Amino acid sequence: MSGPLVKVCGMTRSVDVRACRDLGVDLIGFIFHPKSPRCVEPSFAAGVPRGGPLKVGVFVDQSADEVNRIMDLAGLDLAQLHGGQDAEFCRAVGPERVLKALWPESLGSARALEAEAARFAGCCRALLLDAGKSGGGHGRPMDFTILQHADLKKDWFLAGGLGPETLSAALAACSPSGLDCNSGVEDAPGIKNRNKIAAVLRLVGRNV
Repeated sequence: MSGPLVKVCGMTRSVDVRACRDLGVDLIGFIFHPKSPRCVEPSFAAGVPRGGPLKVGVFVDQSADEVNRIMDLAGLDLAQLHGGQDAEFCRAVGPERVLKALWPESLGSARALEAEAARFAGCCRALLLDAGKSGGGHGRPMDFTILQHADLKKDWFLAGGLGPETLSAALAACSPSGLDCNSGVEDAPGIKNRNKIAAVLRLVGRNV
């Protein structure tokens, strides 16, 4: 498959899960952070059968034991570690199961981003580079300048306000391995828009 993988995060409704599956989205995300308006119970993710898009859990404050417990309970394929988790934490979850979030704008330079990426390269499946300086759900694109000068030597997902209106500029500025869409394909927090998801897929060359 050519073009970046597409992940749609913040699933809260079965109808949106079905839309992602039908459209050919590669990964879907379930947020397990209580402060998020898109937070769901593990039972919701558990009710989504495996065999379609990979199921990703987003974790911020949980311990590694709790992450592993929820992954088993919910039948998740991957854990997106979106807090201050270190390399040891990633290894406790399992390097092939981890998407590790980093914030280029907080690191301040391409060299600093390269160093941070290298620190996690051996203990995660891929990186996820998000807008802002911590947390998630900022709903805006990042400053791509740092990414344009960084050589990460690791697959990475781009996150931050990605949707039909912003995606072309993002892809012109950088070449991610994957895209993480959330608010940019919503009508309201947790309420996905099928047409926006389809538009994103078409922009990366999918026939939908």
